[in-house]
Amino acid sequence: MLHAIVLTLTVAAQRTVLDEFTQLLAIPNLASDAPNIQRNAAAIRAMFDKRGLTTRFLTMEGAPPIVVADYKVPGAAKTIAFYAHYDGQPVDATQWTSPPWTPVMRDAAGHDVDWRNASAIDPEWRLYARSAGDDKAPIVAMAAALDQLKAAGNKPSQNLRFVFEGEEEAGSPHLAAYLAKYPDVLRPDAWVLCDGPVHQSRRMQLFFGARGVVDLELTVYGPIKALHDGHYGNWVPNPIVRLTHLIDSMRDESGRILIKDFYDNVKPPTASELAALKNVPPVEDDLKREFAIGTTERKSLNDALLFPALNVRGIAAGHVGAQASNSIPTEARASIDFRLVPAQTPESVKALVEQHLASQGWTIVRDTPDAATRAAHANVVRVEWGPGYPSARTPLDAPLSRTAAALMRAAGHDPVLLPTLGGSIPMYLFQQPGNTPVIGLPIANHDDNQHAANENLRLQNLWDGIDVYVALFRGL
Repeated sequence: MLHAIVLTLTVAAQRTVLDEFTQLLAIPNLASDAPNIQRNAAAIRAMFDKRGLTTRFLTMEGAPPIVVADYKVPGAAKTIAFYAHYDGQPVDATQWTSPPWTPVMRDAAGHDVDWRNASAIDPEWRLYARSAGDDKAPIVAMAAALDQLKAAGNKPSQNLRFVFEGEEEAGSPHLAAYLAKYPDVLRPDAWVLCDGPVHQSRRMQLFFGARGVVDLELTVYGPIKALHDGHYGNWVPNPIVRLTHLIDSMRDESGRILIKDFYDNVKPPTASELAALKNVPPVEDDLKREFAIGTTERKSLNDALLFPALNVRGIAAGHVGAQASNSIPTEARASIDFRLVPAQTPESVKALVEQHLASQGWTIVRDTPDAATRAAHANVVRVEWGPGYPSARTPLDAPLSRTAAALMRAAGHDPVLLPTLGGSIPMYLFQQPGNTPVIGLPIANHDDNQHAANENLRLQNLWDGIDVYVALFRGL
């Protein structure tokens, strides 16, 4: 009955919701842009103040504020926290069809739509702006869900706490310190993380884990100055060739990591995780058509997510096309990220990678080597590690996991149960120190151009998000 009432209320409130959403999307939100980050935080706090919640900023020098809003239920024994982030990825405005922080509504054919004056709101329309999907949509959907819950004459079963971070896209460098500084606020009884997209089948999904991550920059050196490749080619080592062979020694074309002992710390999937994967809708053929690829490295996408990965994010060396020159460059650089699974840690991966480099005959340096160092060693590689963080998983049969899935089904949204996301969020921090249950409930469409140009949110995903949040607020 509540589900039917909420659907009716959401349709009536669509323009109000979209108006609030577009106002928030219009505020630039790079974590490094302190003035605009403060504007975002203030706008979000005002949204929840307006709804009668107790709000505050958690602050730390050099970090964006964390916005906290509390809904207290008299007599409630537990507090359930809902997390999202309000910062966004950097933008290259030249790649966008419209300015990234000027929200624009478009229909399914890509035509601009005047939604304010339209006779009806089409659920297949999409709103284009940075952070439309990642991650301002859940913030607005949670606020709207509180409105609908109140309008339906209901209230939450437990205390609700809304926690909005302002530097997730910058790697959450202060999140651990925030959690340590404010344990009375940031250690609830359970967490629901509302970041990421729904399943590629368009079904909503619950995820119970996320892979960890650690970044690596490798720089390989050639001659100290660029040399004519006719005079010196095939005699002076080419750093591009050396770098590509080094990468080949670390990973094969099927995605398997070739570094010795790399899989020793990988914890096998549980029986419940394997069983859940059997019920995940197959989407590989559709995705191959969508991405215009003729083959994949592994047959099953979801099986691949249970294992670690090595991705080459980019290679920089020399020039191509009209800027190409017949020369041997001085260096070649690769940017790599490792995705980690239980029970790997950034520290264990760093040690294995550096042992591999040494076994391949490379001398590791931490800074740009001088001429003497380059002349003294046959193979010199500069290694620069990012901080990284480990993976995390909550059991699929934990009470929070089972209850959330049941509530979603009762609200008409049978979720895909995904043991782990392929992407990385610092889920492990939320589990500390007492193995707090943490699950993920994203609402954005899978094809929202997350982190890319023309990021967007399909409106039906917003309406579904409001619907599901009401169910969880009321029933958890």
